[in-house]
Amino acid sequence: MIPKKFKNTTPRIKVIQKLYNSLMNPESSIDYPKSQFKKFIKDVVTGTLERSELIEQTINLYLKNDINLAKTDKLLKIILFAAIFELMFKHGTPKKVIINEYLIASEHFLEKIQIGYLNAILDKISKELRKEE
Repeated sequence: MIPKKFKNTTPRIKVIQKLYNSLMNPESSIDYPKSQFKKFIKDVVTGTLERSELIEQTINLYLKNDINLAKTDKLLKIILFAAIFELMFKHGTPKKVIINEYLIASEHFLEKIQIGYLNAILDKISKELRKEE
């Protein structure tokens, strides 16, 4: 079992927090404090924000029968977009690692049933985006 202290060090929690803050405060700038994961966090946050339309098109292409983004919880949507960004553009990270890391991070923000749903959605879209793995 992974101790709670370890779970808090995952950079994906910071990614989710930064994206949520950006969504809630679109006028504010995003600051990235010094951290060993600063470059990674900045890449994922910036990439997710810049490519949100492409990510949404991808979701609509592969998951149109599984998810309605207009009715989806904001936090679930943020986590989904960040994970899909990584699946699409961070090919150095295996898809199982991406999915697992976002599921661990989502434990801080989502209910258990939402985490199960997120797992199913990410598993389905990862099979389309990363067929070679």
